[in-house]
Amino acid sequence: MLAQIIDLTYPKVFEKYRSKYNYAWDNHHQGLLGLEVRKIRDDYFKSVKVKLQKLCKLSYFIESAGDSSRILLLGSSKNFREITEKCSEDKIIQNLLDKAINNFENYNSLSYEIKGKEFNFSSAYVMGILNVTPDSFSDGGKYLNPDIAAEHGIEMIDKGADIIDIGGESTRPGAESIPADEESKRILPVIQKILLERPTAIISVDTTKNIVASKALQHGAVIINDISGFANDIKLVEITKKFNASLAIMHMLGNPKNMQQNPEYENVVEEIYDFLEAQAEIAANSGINNIFIDPGIGFGKTVDHNLEIIQRLGDFKSLGYPILIGLSRKSFLGNILDLDVENRDVPTTIVETLSVKNGARIIRTHNVEYGVQICKLLSNLI
Repeated sequence: MLAQIIDLTYPKVFEKYRSKYNYAWDNHHQGLLGLEVRKIRDDYFKSVKVKLQKLCKLSYFIESAGDSSRILLLGSSKNFREITEKCSEDKIIQNLLDKAINNFENYNSLSYEIKGKEFNFSSAYVMGILNVTPDSFSDGGKYLNPDIAAEHGIEMIDKGADIIDIGGESTRPGAESIPADEESKRILPVIQKILLERPTAIISVDTTKNIVASKALQHGAVIINDISGFANDIKLVEITKKFNASLAIMHMLGNPKNMQQNPEYENVVEEIYDFLEAQAEIAANSGINNIFIDPGIGFGKTVDHNLEIIQRLGDFKSLGYPILIGLSRKSFLGNILDLDVENRDVPTTIVETLSVKNGARIIRTHNVEYGVQICKLLSNLI
């Protein structure tokens, strides 16, 4: 059983949930939220329904579908808080609702300490992309030489990047996986060279392999960024915990080789949310303290899926983890605007700005200079 707070301000989202719940309201407005409880066990559903019926002063709607029974409450977070305060006789539902509401309301108060640096997520931060691959979609082949790669990483740090994310295996659509030893050979010298010049640099490694993660953490990386959300390698969680590192959990449908072959969802945000909730719970229960969630723009998503995720980023806040997002120069921008990779920095900046406004707190980007300007400007506006 899990709970999610959904922003019903947007007409398309309002209509999506009206279609699901068949409610009669026409009054979508700024601040209207839905609190959805789903995956309720059949034997518990009736009890939850009766309790919330008694307590709920606002409209409530119910959809039952086998073991995926669900309830939707409409109102504001204040309304939801009033309901949960009266649920003391059922601590299970009270704690579930309280957790979702607290996560949502306190999202901007989240903070992490990573390698002595305080990350206060009332503002956003920049993760600079450093691909040391021959075949990445944007900069493949440019930074295969470790010296050139390290120089570029240091340049991004000097321009204001808070984190450098080093990837040794291409994850572009259609990409083939490579052996762990080859991936390690690409990234380890770069980590060493950057830290030699900038010892306080915060290095993230983009990998799905526990062997690569272990070697990278031994060499000074402090964040593991796993595009598979460790769905492919559960041992990666153990390794991350062993080194007291941070973990970024991303959603991907399929794998890089097949992820863009007609991806389909019934409700893209809900399905991503449920995956991230399950994986983050595993990581948290394993003792990992600093967890980031990433909905995985472009990883098994159509153009429309990507746009809906960006618009609805706030619907991930009730998970209680800072949202990381990678939009930089991606193909959906090129498809919409008919632009090649080299000309996508301006539209990237536009969607990154919108994403930060909607809740992103780490933007993973190629153009660090623009990213820093976004974060600095928006920290004074929102």
